[in-house]
Amino acid sequence: MDKRKKLYWISQLSGWSLYVFLGYLLNQLTGKPFSVNLLITLIAVFVIGIGTSHFYRKIIIKFDWLRFGIMRLIPRAVLASLAFGIIFQLLYMAVIWLLIDKSVFTSKFAGIAVEYLGWTTLYVIWSLIYFVFHFFENYRKEEIKNLQWEAAKNEMELNKLKSQLNPHFLFNSMNSIKALIKENPEKAKKSVTQLSNILRNSLQMGKKKEIPFAEELNLVKDYLELESVRYEERLQVDLEIHPESHRFSVPPLMIQTLVENGIKHGISKLPKGGKLALKTDVIDEKLIVKITNNGQLNGTASTKMGYGIKNTKERLKLLYGDESSFSINGAENKVTTEIVIPKTNKL
Repeated sequence: MDKRKKLYWISQLSGWSLYVFLGYLLNQLTGKPFSVNLLITLIAVFVIGIGTSHFYRKIIIKFDWLRFGIMRLIPRAVLASLAFGIIFQLLYMAVIWLLIDKSVFTSKFAGIAVEYLGWTTLYVIWSLIYFVFHFFENYRKEEIKNLQWEAAKNEMELNKLKSQLNPHFLFNSMNSIKALIKENPEKAKKSVTQLSNILRNSLQMGKKKEIPFAEELNLVKDYLELESVRYEERLQVDLEIHPESHRFSVPPLMIQTLVENGIKHGISKLPKGGKLALKTDVIDEKLIVKITNNGQLNGTASTKMGYGIKNTKERLKLLYGDESSFSINGAENKVTTEIVIPKTNKL
């Protein structure tokens, strides 16, 4: 059993034991004698409380409530408390009916309502303790992550700029634009704007941890259009973007870097060029980005892409931990790069 589960079960057992003990003390203070019926009642409360609150926790985990903000979480917690109050009341009355009093279901409504409000209040308190604990824990983790990010940022910024401001790319782009000026002035003007967008984002990338997917996609499109001017028929592009992708945030220039790698180390090496496909999908609240290009993942290409791959892995790890992943595979003269990014609440 890991540390978190151990702490959870200690808290559960301690909390419900304390509640049952307080119930026993209250019974003694009112002058009622201890009896077998009281013992059965206390055990029933303890067992039902442990079971139902644990089931409540499973719902929280299954539907990922801990990712919600306060305004989305409060109504869910209130409705859950009302529902589990009913469940507790029915189970409690069933135990009483089976073991103590057959007339329990004919009791006055007012008495049952008071008991129900008591169980519901208990779940509200349980919810408050559970969510407050997790909010503080997540806040502490975020603080640690921010410190790690700050410690690594200076080195990463330098390396990213070295990677992104590729002098060969700039030189080739300017030559392509120069050739377009007489042939197609409007297209040349558009290419200058696209190049400016790429340079501006490259210089600003260290200032943000994440940007909306739509912004990254626009940057990728600018880059691909510039490269299409250079490679002409040698570069075919296929974009297949899942409509839900725009709900996600992504690390700036990460997808663009991987697209650039696909062209630079794959398609540009082929005499007839090739095809680059960018496809996104959304599964289980995670954005899956696949970049497939013609080429081979040989030792030389892997070495040249080494920093880009290392940089991508480090950034994913810092931002998302084990919820993200990165992979690159080569087969049948094609290279496929895949990144998986979880949903955050920044959009």
